[in-house]
This record gives sequence, structure tokens and C-alpha cells, in this order.
Amino acid sequence: MDQECTPTVNTGLRGVTVASTRISDVDGKTGKLIYRGYLVKDLASSATYEEVVHLLLYERLPTAAELADFKARLAAYRRIPQAVIDALATRPHDARPMDVLQAAISLLASHDPAIAEETPESYRRMAEKLVARVPGLVAAWQRIRQDAAPVPPADDLGHAGNFLYMLTGERPDDEVAHFMDVCLVLHAEHSFNASTFSARQVASTRAHMYAACSAAVGSLSGPLHGGANERVMRMLQQIGDPAEVEAYVTRELASGRLIYGLGHAVYKVDDPRALILAPMARRMGQLAGQPQWFEIAERLEKVGKALFREKKGIDIFVNVDFYSAPLYFAMGIPIDMFTPVFAVSRIAGWTAHVIEERFAEAAPKPTLYRPESQYVGDYCGPDECRFVPMDKR
Repeated sequence: MDQECTPTVNTGLRGVTVASTRISDVDGKTGKLIYRGYLVKDLASSATYEEVVHLLLYERLPTAAELADFKARLAAYRRIPQAVIDALATRPHDARPMDVLQAAISLLASHDPAIAEETPESYRRMAEKLVARVPGLVAAWQRIRQDAAPVPPADDLGHAGNFLYMLTGERPDDEVAHFMDVCLVLHAEHSFNASTFSARQVASTRAHMYAACSAAVGSLSGPLHGGANERVMRMLQQIGDPAEVEAYVTRELASGRLIYGLGHAVYKVDDPRALILAPMARRMGQLAGQPQWFEIAERLEKVGKALFREKKGIDIFVNVDFYSAPLYFAMGIPIDMFTPVFAVSRIAGWTAHVIEERFAEAAPKPTLYRPESQYVGDYCGPDECRFVPMDKR
């Protein structure tokens, strides 16, 4: 084959730009994450999750009146159809939470009378319903698998506080609810990662919003994408004591294994979200009477960075999963629910990308994602295989 005709094989599409977006930007060199022009650190310190969702879906921060109206719509959409709750109750209690969530989102499609409408307005309404209901799906499954009744949403609680209330059955205090709100802001969007690309790829086929978001959940369920903070927490439990950190890191590096939560595919500096989560993890550990998990993580970050530099000659940086793990654990969230909590937040980004994929006019994009592949099935040499009848095989 001539060299000029040889296809370029890009494993995982790394470094390949597949579309344009106005939603977010990740600057890995300087450690900046931007949602529609705003630095995430500014949004985390000054805006609520509801404001950020409005920004992602409507391309602007809301006025006070717009925010009040938006929050009222979210509150009205929170209650999950009883048929969906009944379906969750048929699942085995040991079913994986992400599998249950993926199936539940698909079920919601059957209960949306506007599912066939294909306008930006109808898609934004679908997005609002998903943002409002995904927390309830996650919380309901946590209750059901404990043989407890799902907790109805409370009209007087905000989005983050309501999620914790439905999850635990106890009203969170204002500080804990605020911590969850900040977590939701920080995880709401992160450009074209695997789950977001999955949502956009499905949306490019003109499948509806629920199908695209269900695909995103399926992508997130894979251990190479979601679940990193679950592994961080189990690592912290395995270490057990800050005094054991150096021996643990030395042993893991010598064995060629990973230190979960250190390193990122994009950031070449500390993840800006981790810098915000760390002090919250410290404070949450104090509130819960479990300071040891943050102390182990803090020591692990310091020792891990030093030993990577000493033994491998490279600088490694902390990512968002590192401190979200002890923070969620101190909140009383079960470890296998960490990834569903990610989905509770990221549903905002996924839905924004589906809307952009379907309706944006300013950014040129393919009408259908259809990459090429390089066939390497050389089963019969350079020629096609000759079919052999069954009685001659």
C-alpha cells in the first residue's frame, strides 16, 4: 500500500479534535477548567449548582427571577414516576448501582410525553427533568437495596441538600449541604471525556436525550473512566494509618502499580478541582469524627509526589478523585455509590452537550460520527477466505 494511502490509527482518538464546543474548556498546562467562559474555581466559590446548570443549558448565568423560576421547575420535576420506582424494586439488591441507574434513565423516556419533539426548547425541558430526577433515582436505589422506602423530595431544600436528604433520610446541616453543592459544581462538566463523547456520538444519530444520557452512564460505569474515587477510598482503607503511607507507596511503585488519584490524562499540574475539595475533605472528616481519611490522603499526596520524582524522575499531580473520596466517605455515602454521585452532577454537562450536538449552528460538526477503521483480519493471507460447507470442515 502506498504510504500516502496508509490510514492513521489513533488509539483512543487521543489528540484528535472531533468537534467544536462552546460549553467548556480544559487547559491542562495551566490547570484551568472553564464553563462557558467562567473559571470553575469562581463558580465553585460564588454560584450554586442550579446556577451552573442554568449556565450550561442556557449559556448564561440566571438573573434572580430566572433562577427562582428555574429552581421551581426543577422542584416540580423531582418526583419520579411510580412505575419507575416499582421497576427499581424488582432489581436484585446486589445489582451494580451504575447498571441500575442506566436502566432507570432509559425507563424515564417512556414517561416523557415530549420524547418525540425535536426542538431546542423540548430538549432543554428533557434536560431539566433529568437533572431533577437523576438524584432521586440514585437515592431511591440506595434506599431500596437496604429494604427501606424511598424518601420523597423536600420542597424546602435545594438541589444538593435534597439529594443528601433522599439518600440518607436525614436532613443535612447547611455546611454539609454546601459541600455537596460545591462538589456538584466541580463535577458538572469536563469537555469531551469518554462519557460525554458517548452521549454526543449517540445524539449524532438523532437518538433522543434519554438514550444519549443512558449511553453516557454506561460509559462512566467502566473502570477506566468512572470509579477512580472508589479505588482511592479503598486504597486509603488499605493503608489505614498515615504512618503506613511511605511503605505503601514504596511497595506499589516497586511493583509497577498505580497510586490512585495521582496523575491525569489532561492536567500537567494539580487538578484545580482537587485544590477546592481538599479543605472540604479535611473539614468534613472533622465533622464526621473521621479525620484519619483526610490525613492519610494528605500524607499520600506529599509522599507520592516526592517518591515519583525520586524514583521515576517525573512529576505527578493530584486529580479530582483524590480528595472527593474521603469527602464523600465522611458524608456517609457508600463507596459503590461514588460513581453514581458523579452522574448526579455530570448529567448537567451531558445534557448540555446533547443539546449542542443536536442544535448548535455556529460550530461545524459531523452529521453522524462515523470513524474509519483499519482491518487487520489477515485470516487467509492476502486473499479472502473460501467458504467451506459444513460437511467439509
